[in-house]
Amino acid sequence: MKNGQSEKPLGEKEFIAGFHAIGEERYHHKHPFHLLMHQGELTRGQLQAWALNRYYYQSHIPIKDAAILARSKDPAFRVAWRKRILDHDGDGKHPGGIEKWLRLVEGTGLQREQAIQGEGILPATRYAVQAYVLLVSRTSHLEAVASSLTELFSKTLISLRMDRMREHYTWLVPALEYFKGRLTQAPEDAEFALAYCIKHARTREQQELAYAALRAKCDILWAQLDALYFAYVNPGWPPPGAFQPAKES
Repeated sequence: MKNGQSEKPLGEKEFIAGFHAIGEERYHHKHPFHLLMHQGELTRGQLQAWALNRYYYQSHIPIKDAAILARSKDPAFRVAWRKRILDHDGDGKHPGGIEKWLRLVEGTGLQREQAIQGEGILPATRYAVQAYVLLVSRTSHLEAVASSLTELFSKTLISLRMDRMREHYTWLVPALEYFKGRLTQAPEDAEFALAYCIKHARTREQQELAYAALRAKCDILWAQLDALYFAYVNPGWPPPGAFQPAKES
């Protein structure tokens, strides 16, 4: 508020630039755990812990998307958003992202049943994922959609991750199918969500709510990596009941 009056809404280009500024500052591409991954400095056990915990997040993506879809009264929105659920659950003919991630878990040397049952998942992973589902369920529909805009930045990270995994973790290359699909799915999803936010964030207050939702999502992603780093890198203290990597010779 300035002089008792609401600020004018940002223009479209400036509004979009604000999302990208948030991503540059807060997206988890800069997290130390990811930096170690891309430098080839993670052990097999650390990659196993990452794949196992990340599965819990992946398995809840259709749940959060179903929550967003169910809150919309617009049939066109529901039809468009439904694609996200099929992308992860599959369509009965082609494997979805969840199945592909399970193959990644198996590629690290773990059993898929361990991931499905949530055996050894870090408590912080559970709390972060539950926070994301609550975020899209309890905030405005605009905020729920805006929280998905981390997909604006994911293609660059996924491309880098695939290149570095091919370079440093050749034994995992056959299990990277999930990332190949997301190279096209994520930009499509981001384009739709961004257009929705531009259309429905009509006031400066609504624009700021959209920004806050994206920041919250970035925090959720960052928190998951914080937990992995603390448990498996430094100081390396996994909590009771958490996955324990095998000692490497």
